[in-house]
Amino acid sequence: MTGTPPDGRLSGVARNTQALGAVGLGEGTVRRIGRTWVTAFYVALRNLKMYPLENAVVQKGLEDLTKLSAELIDGDGECEFRLAGEFLFLNATRMKLDLDNYTSFSFLLNRCRDAGVGQIRFVDRPTVRDWTVLLSFLINPQGKTAGERFELLNTRLNETNVGVFDLAPPPESDDNPEDEGEAKERAKRTYQQSVTTTKEVLNSVRMGQSPNVKKIKRVVQGIVDQILTDETSLVGLTTIRDYDDYTFTHCVNVSIFSIALGRRLGLTRLQLYDLGFTALFHDIGKSRVPIDIIQKPDALAEEEWRLVMAHPWLGVLALFQLREQSEFPYRSMMVAYQHHMKRDLTGYPRSLRIAEMTFYSKIVAVADAFDAATSRRVYTTVPLSPAQVLQEMRDNPRRGMDPVVVKAFVALLGIYPVGTLVVLDSFELAIVHAVNPIPEMLSRPIVRIISDDLGNIEHPGRLFDLAEKDEAGTFKKSIIKTADPERYGIKVGDYFV
Repeated sequence: MTGTPPDGRLSGVARNTQALGAVGLGEGTVRRIGRTWVTAFYVALRNLKMYPLENAVVQKGLEDLTKLSAELIDGDGECEFRLAGEFLFLNATRMKLDLDNYTSFSFLLNRCRDAGVGQIRFVDRPTVRDWTVLLSFLINPQGKTAGERFELLNTRLNETNVGVFDLAPPPESDDNPEDEGEAKERAKRTYQQSVTTTKEVLNSVRMGQSPNVKKIKRVVQGIVDQILTDETSLVGLTTIRDYDDYTFTHCVNVSIFSIALGRRLGLTRLQLYDLGFTALFHDIGKSRVPIDIIQKPDALAEEEWRLVMAHPWLGVLALFQLREQSEFPYRSMMVAYQHHMKRDLTGYPRSLRIAEMTFYSKIVAVADAFDAATSRRVYTTVPLSPAQVLQEMRDNPRRGMDPVVVKAFVALLGIYPVGTLVVLDSFELAIVHAVNPIPEMLSRPIVRIISDDLGNIEHPGRLFDLAEKDEAGTFKKSIIKTADPERYGIKVGDYFV
């Protein structure tokens, strides 16, 4: 990844592009050519950083990037490079991240962000000189803040008569109602598709059929992408917790919580894909438990509980059989087997050969326990409040949760997790909307106030940051206690859809 791409690779792209001409490039073609363009951009930038401008390797990299940019403009009528969260887009086509291009993606994201650049659109074909000026600034940006660097870069381009690049800063993450609405709609589509696909897959396993693994992989990729771009909207949807489709929403919720938690624990994007996939199948063993037991509304008899508690090793058997037909990683089997074992291995199933739970199993165990305890199920109709569950997981060692993972989970959800109904000192009711981004304000989340001081319910309510202070330096509003939504006839999930 640190050398110049071979000439044959670029000339192949040239042939493809010239053949298509002014017809325009399809998304697949743009994605394929875009990978080479991103690599050329990375190589040119990296070589210019490492060697003098007159070096032959530097000049070759700049020429390749210039040539490929012109080909993209000729083939698609435009060339626009854009950053959006953790993603790179070329001509509105998102570039796929994998192990082969991880280094180049990360390098370009960091360089552009550091310079305050979120978009590079070509007004005309750039020359080698144009690229030299732009890349030189990206390597060594001037200014204290990203905003200053962006302004100085534009000034420098104007002073050097480089007018081929139309630059824009990264999009601001403000509270524009339209943007918030769009983010909610994307999250809803991702969530609904995830539940539907999970239902199809688990039902096919129950019927002894082969599931569509490619479909479930796309679902996990969608969850990871959504978590990395707009974590709050998707985590908020876990509060819906559909009673009738508990088995399927639970699997999706556990995958969402696991991915978000894995992100906090520093996992890479590819590791998050792997973790989300294993989390989605952690309860696959329940597809081998008689459905009348899974859906039984009354308390389970001892023999029925034994069948339910057998689902971890039944899950291993199910995944092992499916592995013959598809790509199920070994880690999925370990998570399915271990997620109820507890940190000291006093849970179930008992095993003499396992010395310690895997890291993924510890993450999924926390996510699974939280979602299960805060949901209404056929044999647990009175759920605990999210705040109560977090406190129990943190303070009761008999729960068997890894303290490091639980601490990260508290940091993710806050002292008052998303979806918690709280009473403010103004006597207004509010639902926790998001964790406060200020680390010192973990106990002062961003809430959605949904009633007046007389208890009259409002919808959709209004967002309020509990870290906000008045002129005297006193917090404007504070939480005095948590409350039971059912007591007020409130469906928390309605405020996240």
